[in-house]
Amino acid sequence: MSNIITQFALDINETADLIAATGHNRTVIVQGEMGWGKSALQRIIADMPQFKNHASIYIDCTTKTDSGDFFMVKYSDDGETFRTVPHEELGLHLSGPVILMFDEIGKMPRSAFNAVLRILYERKYGEKQLHSDSIVMATTNLAAEGIGDLLPPHGRNRCTVVTMKKSDQLGWLGWSIAAGIHPTIQAWAKDTPQLFHSFMDFETPAICEREAPHIYDPRSANKPVAFVTGRSLEGASDIMHDRDNTLAAGGVFTDGMLRAALAGTVGPRGAMDLMAYYTLLQQVPSKEEIINDPMGARIPDKVSAVCMLVYRGLATVERAWAPQWMTYLRRLDRPAQGLFGNGTRVKGYPRLDEIARCKEYQQWALENAHLFAATK
Repeated sequence: MSNIITQFALDINETADLIAATGHNRTVIVQGEMGWGKSALQRIIADMPQFKNHASIYIDCTTKTDSGDFFMVKYSDDGETFRTVPHEELGLHLSGPVILMFDEIGKMPRSAFNAVLRILYERKYGEKQLHSDSIVMATTNLAAEGIGDLLPPHGRNRCTVVTMKKSDQLGWLGWSIAAGIHPTIQAWAKDTPQLFHSFMDFETPAICEREAPHIYDPRSANKPVAFVTGRSLEGASDIMHDRDNTLAAGGVFTDGMLRAALAGTVGPRGAMDLMAYYTLLQQVPSKEEIINDPMGARIPDKVSAVCMLVYRGLATVERAWAPQWMTYLRRLDRPAQGLFGNGTRVKGYPRLDEIARCKEYQQWALENAHLFAATK
């Protein structure tokens, strides 16, 4: 489906950079498919060095019912007239700059939406005005998704509306390493690029259901209750980490409990796929096996299991046993070694200090620099 929505779509980093450059002057309303990081834009922008002194203000528009949620009427000081005063949530009373996000603005009732129009357009209300360096932004779901997101024409015309596309497979996998996503989810995502397709890529819902059965298609007559988005993948990861921790502590978390929780998070089809990958993960040698015998520890014979092993290594490696891990890594095939090397170079990789000072890693990196770009 090639249309005006997808033709000008930006990825999440491009969207954040656009808001950072123009958000002090123009309100960018970001529309996009549910569950793929629109709300995370505020944190991404707040982490930029130029906004280190900005206060972050988040407004959940789904909780607003009318203009009274933003402004209230009070007597003027002379007691003869009325005036409106803004809720402190808007940050109009602050002297410093803010990053003000109106999340899910398309779901906000018209009365509440109209109440903040002047803030969206002029950064002010009445006699109060945001600091000139303040960033104002908003998010909304695509109207095509059919979940009630609508922007009135007079509101759209005051703002700049851009579309943010879903993460692609490589981009999401890079983020997942820094975010500590469970290796089972990472391996499934690596093997299943269809998870990152958009329903707009397909001419009909029948084609979408056949080619990418895990995702949400609002055109389908049989919409699943649970489906795969970036948000639900993260939720499935949380569940799998919780199971691992519960079992390690001697608690109860049965296969049936895991299957039911995953089905309610990524859908029945996704749950069955993940259960198969999770079973495969049990065949991967434990961290203790690798530490105690890096030259003799088992090497999985399935590619998916090797991927899980590498992702687990990226997520858990520590300086104390990094030499043993690097000894074991050299026994894996080149693509697996390249996957690990690229993982350590992902922006924000949280364990870089744990591995970068290991002389075995340094020597391996010098010998295998050609692998990094090849498997990125």
